[in-house]
Amino acid sequence: MTKKAAKKATTKKKAAKKAPSKATTDKSIIDDVTKLGIANESLKAELRKTIVGMDNVIEETLIAIFSRGHALLEGVPGLAKTLLVSSIAECLSLSFKRIQFTPDLMPSDITGSELLQDDPVTGKRQFQFSKGPIFANMILADEINRTPPKTQAALLEAMQEKKVSAGGDDYKLDPPFFVLATQNPLEQEGTYSLPEAQLDRFMFKINVDYPSFDEEIDIMKSVTSGVTNAMNSVIKKAEILRMQDVVSSIHVTPHLYQYVATLVRNTRPDEENSIDAVKNYVSWGCGPRACLNLITGAKARAALHGNVNVSLDDIKAIAKPVLRHRM
Repeated sequence: MTKKAAKKATTKKKAAKKAPSKATTDKSIIDDVTKLGIANESLKAELRKTIVGMDNVIEETLIAIFSRGHALLEGVPGLAKTLLVSSIAECLSLSFKRIQFTPDLMPSDITGSELLQDDPVTGKRQFQFSKGPIFANMILADEINRTPPKTQAALLEAMQEKKVSAGGDDYKLDPPFFVLATQNPLEQEGTYSLPEAQLDRFMFKINVDYPSFDEEIDIMKSVTSGVTNAMNSVIKKAEILRMQDVVSSIHVTPHLYQYVATLVRNTRPDEENSIDAVKNYVSWGCGPRACLNLITGAKARAALHGNVNVSLDDIKAIAKPVLRHRM
């Protein structure tokens, strides 16, 4: 064997030692998914200390978080949306900010602005960027449809780009970054409806319903008892980021990709195989982003339930929150 061939063989051996085998990688994913499934159950148990009911809302919110998505919550006031989001942030060890959207809210009230300040070192006055409430891990954008489109656009740009632009500079938002926006379906006066293109930026539209009879009784007992249950942190920020990467590794079979593509295409009225109800009553159907969110959300749901493969049930479970605001 020549020196060149021997060197090449040695390099291959080193590369083989460094590269993990598929079995090792698969075992690592299985272990991570098992941990995420256990963490999911612990999260729900912690949230039940302060949140009564809302199981579907909690489930869909957690799916969006681990999918790196954002969610739009629709429900009447007084259904504990702020408490839900702040409680989830506490359990996930994430910073939380609530922004109340009003007609006079300016983009700089969200993103921050440059202020003229004295430099403590040089003593000179210069502009320094003061960060707005958008620089938190979890944002509750309360009543987003009460603020003008220009201010809405500032939030939606930050959601999409994961950064804020000010004074010619870009300021990155720390991951994980999740926006939960709310809107009231009953009040239309003095509101600014989100355009379809901006609605499409939200992974889910989650409907928040009134509590059941028994849940309403439990709420009265819990709130009027004067007892405050302390929330415990279940998972750390670094672990959330790692689990978001694990979600991307969840396996999807070819026939499920085909199922999702067919489902989304059949929401379009000009599609040959769409049903008569779609052709007669739907003006426009869902775009490709719906396909992406269905697959990503199904992966997250599978992982949160401790599964390494996506099932048809995972896709069906998130179909409504993914599709309802895109048609």
